[in-house]
Amino acid sequence: MPNTVSIQTVAELTGLTPHAIRAWERRYGAIEPARSKGQHRMYSEADTQRLALLAEATRSGKSISRLAGLDNEKLRAIVREGAKQTRFNARRVQCGVPSAAELDIYKEAITAIERLDTQALDEAYQRTRLKLGDQGLLKRLICPLAREVGERWRAGRLNAAQEHFFTAISKAFVWNLSRQYHLDAHAPRIVVGTPAGQIHDLGAVLVAATAANTGWRVSYVGASLPAFELAGAVQTVGASVLALSIVYPEDDPSLGAEISLLGRLLPQGVHLFVGGRAAQAYLPELKEANACVLSSMDHLDLELDAIRKKQATP
Repeated sequence: MPNTVSIQTVAELTGLTPHAIRAWERRYGAIEPARSKGQHRMYSEADTQRLALLAEATRSGKSISRLAGLDNEKLRAIVREGAKQTRFNARRVQCGVPSAAELDIYKEAITAIERLDTQALDEAYQRTRLKLGDQGLLKRLICPLAREVGERWRAGRLNAAQEHFFTAISKAFVWNLSRQYHLDAHAPRIVVGTPAGQIHDLGAVLVAATAANTGWRVSYVGASLPAFELAGAVQTVGASVLALSIVYPEDDPSLGAEISLLGRLLPQGVHLFVGGRAAQAYLPELKEANACVLSSMDHLDLELDAIRKKQATP
């Protein structure tokens, strides 16, 4: 079996974990490595090159389930386009967003996540909060971290324990931020959660904290709720907004129907806001449900502020 290497060597060359390499082969048929006499996987140079391309392409935000069936030429085109976007983002950073000090804290937070270091991650959050305030912490550190951790996990560059660690620590910290806001009974109400099948709820927790920070009474209903439950929660509390986070997966065959049903169940006049990296995959159904697809936390702020002002107008 000439010119083949072990899975450990491929992992070192591509930046993927052995677990991710095996999963990409088993679940998605991304490659078909040869086997040794002892039935160990042995990878050719072509296998290694393809895995490297797939790993790089996933960093553009596309899921491995959509990439695995593409040929190498199409993967190279996606990688080239991703490189252009990276250069564009780099120019934005050089223009002052974020500052060098913020980048240092960001790097420290990533290292803390990799090492499962609770104290170091908590200290990074505390220092950012002192420097930028609660909204700055949410928008300029935790939200960017959530995107990067998600991308690294999907690409196999962080394992499940590291992703779960980041989510657990961040949710606890954000909830503590939210508890400090004591609003009167006349504050506008918002229900926040994730639809059926969406179990990753950190984005929803961040939305809940942002809304509480800007004067909304928040009812957080948790992850993976069917349309009837979400609509019922809105009616129970008399909310004027339902905000949902859709992060992963992007190809849930049941979610489109859930979104369409939700659009029919929500009371007239209730605003449906949907954000998250996978929301774009369900645009036809979201449009049918008259949902506002959020592009950022700043977009959320603008929409909530507009609703507050409209409700306050006699």
